[in-house]
Amino acid sequence: MADQKKVPISPISRRAILAGGAALGASLFLPKGLRAQDFPTDQINTTGLAVTDDTVQVGILHSISGTMSISETGSVQAEKLAIEQINAQGGVLGRKIETIQEDGASDWPTFAEKARKLLVNDKVASVMGCWTSASRKAVLPVFEQHNGMLYYPTFYEGLEESPNVIYTGQEATQQIIAGLDWVAREKGAESFYLLGSDYIWPRTSNKIARKHIEDKLGGKVVGEEYYPLGHTQFNSVINKIRLKKPDVIYAIVVGGSNVAFYKQLKAAGIDMTEEAPLLLTISVTEDEIRGIGGENIEGAYACMKYFQSLENENNQEFVAAFKEMWGDDMVIGDVTQAAYLGPWLWKAAVEKAGSFDVDKVREASPGIELASAPEGYVKIHENHHLWSKTRVGHALADGQYEVVFETADLVEPDPFPEGYQ
Repeated sequence: MADQKKVPISPISRRAILAGGAALGASLFLPKGLRAQDFPTDQINTTGLAVTDDTVQVGILHSISGTMSISETGSVQAEKLAIEQINAQGGVLGRKIETIQEDGASDWPTFAEKARKLLVNDKVASVMGCWTSASRKAVLPVFEQHNGMLYYPTFYEGLEESPNVIYTGQEATQQIIAGLDWVAREKGAESFYLLGSDYIWPRTSNKIARKHIEDKLGGKVVGEEYYPLGHTQFNSVINKIRLKKPDVIYAIVVGGSNVAFYKQLKAAGIDMTEEAPLLLTISVTEDEIRGIGGENIEGAYACMKYFQSLENENNQEFVAAFKEMWGDDMVIGDVTQAAYLGPWLWKAAVEKAGSFDVDKVREASPGIELASAPEGYVKIHENHHLWSKTRVGHALADGQYEVVFETADLVEPDPFPEGYQ
């Protein structure tokens, strides 16, 4: 796993960062050359946030230790890249962003404790953070009590809408339901084995998946299993899958457990390239494959909104800038890209509001657009989720995904779909 510390930026890297951020900055339709002196601190910071005439403090809260660090490392790196780019363009309302980073340590009470520190002690203007739904649920009361603003990057189960959160990943209708529709339509899948890590997101996601499979698709769930975070022994469930012979293994295993699960699948002779059974995941991005090994997951499918292999100019610039900053061997997954959007969306809302005050930033957020996001055009909905496309990728031996499907139009976020609650 890559070192978490920020690497020095050389002049060449700085040019790459500027190039990578130029399109995003241009897409916001914001005034150029904003000067701090045009926005007096006492007028744009009326609630005592950590804003000076020159700087603004922002929190970064992810797991950089424990089982979830395999997944959250990329989020930290993407957020720091975005902040470097924003600062290189002059910052936010003429103020450079300074970060205070805390480690949630893959422990939900620790996330709540660190969130409280960032909001109450450090008085940060916003926080980029969390990965699992358990960590988000742990910090949510803290953000609502102390009126902080969280930019949450992970695809998740939906069934939530908070005035204190901007959800930059996808919710269930954009990922779970869309992916199941695709595998039933394109692969003729009728039977499913549901497998997940044992916490809120996998259990709720599979509850939604089961309802959709049985009530909407007319299919059958032949098994459902959950294992603790960090679990490494999957041979028993692999034997059950062999006996049940499902058309699809629907896998929502997260963190370091993925390494053991996919290696053991291959060792047991389940060849995903033969698609019998087909494996569809909504949790394995390129970040996890870096630990799993492409040869151990080749042939699997993933339903997400972003893959590093997307062929558009914005994404090519983003990937180049990311690798310049963090190393040529780094990869970029769905959550990493969604994390990159957080600082840009916050900057856009602050400058639209002309204030760092959280209430004003919240009011300004709906309708914010990023026409040049790496994934393509996105827009903040009134429900604080993003309009975005749904895509399906096919895992290759080199650790990348080949995009085999994408929706023609943006999918409207619907965190409370009728009939699935």
